[in-house]
Amino acid sequence: MNTTILHTTKYKNSPLGLIPEDWEVKKIGKITKTTAGGTPSTNRSEYWNGKIKWMSSGDLNLKRVFDVGGRITEIGLKNSSTKLIPVKCILIGLAGQGKTRGTVAMNMVELCTNQSVAAIFPSNEFYEEYLYHNLDFRYFELRQLSTGDGGRGGLNLNIINSIPVPIPPLPEQKAIADCLSTWDKAIEKQTALIAQKELSKKALMQQLLSGKKRLKGFSGEWKILGLNEVSDVRDGTHESPKYIENGVKFITSKNIKDGELDFSSISYISKEDADNFDRRSKVHKGDILISMIGTIGNSVLINYEPDFCIKNVGLIKSKKIEATFLIQYFHSTLFQNYLLGQQDGGIQKFISLSGLRNLKVPYPSKEEQTAIANVLQCVDDEIQLLKKKLNQLKEQKKGLMQVLLTGKKRLKY
Repeated sequence: MNTTILHTTKYKNSPLGLIPEDWEVKKIGKITKTTAGGTPSTNRSEYWNGKIKWMSSGDLNLKRVFDVGGRITEIGLKNSSTKLIPVKCILIGLAGQGKTRGTVAMNMVELCTNQSVAAIFPSNEFYEEYLYHNLDFRYFELRQLSTGDGGRGGLNLNIINSIPVPIPPLPEQKAIADCLSTWDKAIEKQTALIAQKELSKKALMQQLLSGKKRLKGFSGEWKILGLNEVSDVRDGTHESPKYIENGVKFITSKNIKDGELDFSSISYISKEDADNFDRRSKVHKGDILISMIGTIGNSVLINYEPDFCIKNVGLIKSKKIEATFLIQYFHSTLFQNYLLGQQDGGIQKFISLSGLRNLKVPYPSKEEQTAIANVLQCVDDEIQLLKKKLNQLKEQKKGLMQVLLTGKKRLKY
């Protein structure tokens, strides 16, 4: 993916800062039309399950939208504020407390949208792929433009129409878009490789952890034992200490994600409160943590001496079973299927401590446990390398966007 970049030295002031002399800055509302969608009445069955594609704001995460799950009928289209939009509109999420607001996508087929999606129509004033990349790069800026406070704010068409956009000559717009699309294709390919490898590992886990497939050199029947027979199963404190700005990290179920701990939304408690907690809930290197509330069943093996406390989190201290084998079992569909029948509570999903203790786990010999864990860990290492390459590609694209979309560097065209 070689890119020929030409340096430019002639700039001018603009509302967006310094830009090349031959670029312009125009507001979206001055160069094209925009619209928002709508939702046919959900009380009218004749409005739904037709042949017309209808997307919700959640579909924006597809980025390039070729198909969506929603369908409405012709009568649903005629009796609502939604409307068919042409191919290659730039779509922007208007609302949502999560990450959707400000998310940018492009529809590659004709479709309708709901009221939480704005559509910027194609125009001969700009190259659609260029505008897509420009606005996609400005995700956090778009979120800051939202009306209202905090996560409850929202964008609207007036805000969208007032967004200033740097407009290079059309040939340069195409050159910029083509360059960035090359990175997009590489990112998509790498993402597909990761998905394929993860799917292969899932199938391999199913076979190895159930004993349907045996590694060379191993034979004999496995035992099936209760988790409480092979490990010490506890949970964290049930107390509610006072949170402080800085102190000892306080881990809850929400911080356990995808085989690792997420410290991006961590809380802190005082060392005094932490020291007062039951010593039985102290976490050590080699322990396994499992989320018990909300998104239950997420697990992580702690491979370092921890510096945190836990609350309402399953704590597994291996005694007669290899922790590296056990964590692979917790990541498997075998464990997830068990959880489906063990969830306690009402609206909020919850698994009890007794539910964990009563879990039946496969128990091959220690040698076979280690061998299985090593094979699966090798696959995990391959996946991590693929993800590292994916992150590198994303960072490379981000760096290119920073210089190309601001005119700091120019492409030959």
